[in-house]
Amino acid sequence: MISEKLDKVLKSCIGDEERWLTRSFEIAADSLKGLARGNGIPFIEHVVSVAEIVAFEIGLMPSAVVAVFLHEATRSDTNRLDELRKEFSDEIISMAKSLNKISEIKPKDTGLQSDNYRKLIVSYSRDPRVSLIKLADRLEIMRNLDYFTKSNQIRKATETLLLYAPLAHQLGMYNLKSELEDLSFKHTDPDQYRLISNKLKAGEQDRKRLMDIFVKPIELSLKKAHIKYILKSRTKTAYSIWKKMQSQQIPFEDVADIFAIRIIVDSAHEQEKDLCWRVYSFVTEYYVPDTNRLRDWITIPKTSGYESLHTTVNTREGQTIEVQIRTRRMDDIAENGHASHWAYKGVKNDQGLNVWLNGVKRLLESTDKRQEPRFLDFVLDEIFVFTPDGDLRRLQAGSSVLDFAFDIHSNLGLKCAGAKINGKPVSIREKLKTGDVIEIMSNKNQKPSSDWLNFVVSSKARAKIKQKIKEEEGKRAQTGKELLERRMTNWKMELNDEVLNYLIKYYKHKTINEFFAALADSQVDISDIKGLLSNREKQELQTEVKEGIPTSVAQQRNFQKNLLTGTDYLIIDDKLNNVGFKLSKCCNPIMGDEVFGFVTIKEGVKIHRITCPNAARLMDSYPYRIQKVRWRESSVGQSFQTTLRISSYGDAGLSQQIMEIINMLSISLRFFSISEQKGMFEAKIQVAISNNQALDKLIFNIKKIKGVKSVTRTSNA
Repeated sequence: MISEKLDKVLKSCIGDEERWLTRSFEIAADSLKGLARGNGIPFIEHVVSVAEIVAFEIGLMPSAVVAVFLHEATRSDTNRLDELRKEFSDEIISMAKSLNKISEIKPKDTGLQSDNYRKLIVSYSRDPRVSLIKLADRLEIMRNLDYFTKSNQIRKATETLLLYAPLAHQLGMYNLKSELEDLSFKHTDPDQYRLISNKLKAGEQDRKRLMDIFVKPIELSLKKAHIKYILKSRTKTAYSIWKKMQSQQIPFEDVADIFAIRIIVDSAHEQEKDLCWRVYSFVTEYYVPDTNRLRDWITIPKTSGYESLHTTVNTREGQTIEVQIRTRRMDDIAENGHASHWAYKGVKNDQGLNVWLNGVKRLLESTDKRQEPRFLDFVLDEIFVFTPDGDLRRLQAGSSVLDFAFDIHSNLGLKCAGAKINGKPVSIREKLKTGDVIEIMSNKNQKPSSDWLNFVVSSKARAKIKQKIKEEEGKRAQTGKELLERRMTNWKMELNDEVLNYLIKYYKHKTINEFFAALADSQVDISDIKGLLSNREKQELQTEVKEGIPTSVAQQRNFQKNLLTGTDYLIIDDKLNNVGFKLSKCCNPIMGDEVFGFVTIKEGVKIHRITCPNAARLMDSYPYRIQKVRWRESSVGQSFQTTLRISSYGDAGLSQQIMEIINMLSISLRFFSISEQKGMFEAKIQVAISNNQALDKLIFNIKKIKGVKSVTRTSNA
């Protein structure tokens, strides 16, 4: 049978409420038949007690009470709620479903993740009544915690301190919060709780007498000044006293604000500060203030929005009393909370959370309790999901299975091939929602792709995917590079920057690594490159011939005669940038190298090393365009750029030793890089050097470095 208290609720029901309440109680009583609490009392009594707290202590309407009964009746069979939609409103069914979800939360690591668990509860409470019903449920449990085993008492008390008491504080339900804290303290530290509680009881009568004596002269001054006021006394709870004893490392007797007197005055908003300070002057007229303990939160309110003037005074008998002075408006905010300042220590400010808090506050303050509150239109920017072991993970809203895998471990993310969400197989793209239990499926052959970046949202996942793609591209690029170098050697062609730039542009790749990777992946056919480069060279030479190079038999004979007689040398002097001649990029000759010239129209005579990879082809195909050249012996002050590649078995000190040699020889360094490739280290240096003798000396010294396998002069500038 419904209790006498709930019978009062029945009498206040209108419309369908009476039928809903009676029917929901019948369903709960039938579903819970035979179940008992630890002390043998039928479990239905717990449900009725929670319903009473919801109705009479929190003040919610009958529909919330109905949700309590349906929640307890369907916890073990959540599908039954859908069958009950024909008998109850959608809002009642939704509340019951949300309560069922919250009841499934089994905090595994409350101490470390209390903020996450509180937000998880909030995320299930789009209807503001849900969180209030849950607090009522926890309050009833704490009031009867002796029914539980010792281990369960400690677990539930700890959960209450870390999850539910802070939640009650957020909602401005300070009396409920204080009761939850004290009930938890009673079981987590019974000795300290008993000590403090007994001391409070022992001094209760003394505090009452003290207040009567203390306030008389102050009341007289207030009445003479025609100030409307209310006097309240406040004794700290056992848990609050213990916290202060712990934080300040002091005994019970030294806690100064165990007992406080609150003076609340009526005031117009613009006169609040002046009036509070005037009341302060009345207090200090009779009692000696401790100026070190004056707290002016009227001039500068606390970040929580709290406003009050606190002072600690000493009576003539040597007693210490805290006096709090505030207006009715300030007291209302202090007692009932302020929607924009409900942030609690350890709870981060969150826009979605603030919307929710505002909605609950409106419900609590509503004068029209009959008006059903709408579902709160709030969106948290986070979701909360679980591992199969019950670990709670907080992720960004919109996260996918892949985001979750990377949140667990980077290697798991890289090998993620899918998952099971609540036991159902899904792809790595599947979006997650709060409450999901995710089991990641991995594959050792799985590799990340750029497509993954289209559906992950976490910065960690994006960074790791990009890093791995870059690493894989680097490996493929190295394979492609080695392939092209081998083929170019076989084709007796020179691979230089000019050739590479041409190939990158021709195949429309953005970077050289992208081009090499395409070679490795066979996206670019290596067999096509030889013909492409050969045709390019032929076209360039044909263009030069068409532009006016002498091709008559007589002219060709003159060129050959000059070359053979040796009487017509072109002297390479200091004016290397003149139009007359230009150093060829394919072999980068430097002073002292054995060289020859090749006549062009656009660029004059190009100077090649005699060992240039293109030398034989040029001499065979165009002998009439070959020009004998030599360096001017007196040429000084000119510098030439050349590039060396250095292969070494180890890099220990290699960079430093190369730099020391360059500095010792007073050579100008233009570029330096070093990289590891399959256990070998390859360095590339570009220097400006005066002649080939200086270059030979540089190469000789570098070869003496321990571990250096080879030093090669390349054509790449």
